[in-house]
Amino acid sequence: MQILITGAAGFIGFNLTKYLLRTSNVKIIGIDSLNNYYSKKLKRDRIKELSQYKKFSFLQMNILNKKKLEKIFKIKKISLIINLAAQAGVRYSLEKPTEFVDNNIQGFYTLIDVAKKYKIKKIIYASSSSIYGDSNIFPLNETQNVKPKNIYALSKKINEEMAEVFSRQYNISFIGLRFFTVYGEWGRPDMFMMKYLNSSYNKKINFYLNNYGKHTRDFTYILDACKIISKLVFTKKKINHEIF
Repeated sequence: MQILITGAAGFIGFNLTKYLLRTSNVKIIGIDSLNNYYSKKLKRDRIKELSQYKKFSFLQMNILNKKKLEKIFKIKKISLIINLAAQAGVRYSLEKPTEFVDNNIQGFYTLIDVAKKYKIKKIIYASSSSIYGDSNIFPLNETQNVKPKNIYALSKKINEEMAEVFSRQYNISFIGLRFFTVYGEWGRPDMFMMKYLNSSYNKKINFYLNNYGKHTRDFTYILDACKIISKLVFTKKKINHEIF
């Protein structure tokens, strides 16, 4: 099996790629734009780590570039797409909403359009727990109404709606994953857990606790997320479009 993983230099993309290479007999093509939202050095170090595996290859590109995407599909026989490429950051979405429309919505559509042309039968994609908004019903589940509060969350909701439409129109199996604050090794420096750890080890770094700490949040360990995605990669169950 040959898998295309977009966002392979990102936190989840990197860890998932490494997990699949270590635990299964797959070949993986990783792509990433290596943008400067956070440390490019960290992203390059992740790719350097993955490059130790013979069954991994990497291309720096943006999924908005349809011509480059098509070149991959012409040369390589792709069995499955795992789309983890997206502009992240809820707060950043307030500053640069265009980034989210371009990368998260248009980028996802471009990927689907190419997948249709080359008869890809399965796409696993990243959604987000952010789409629930401010819910008072816990625990949250997949059947609840969603109320996005920002363009990042809205872009993920639109991804889910696109998947629902195109699963029927193009006969592609879609699986959406509403991640809940994933943390762990090689984590993103802009997220809570890494900020807290960095400030604990470096007293010159201030740690800002929002809302006086009077809130709760769900966290998911990266290895748990990788194990779940791996099961979805190899499941034989027929799925049109399902969200977890």
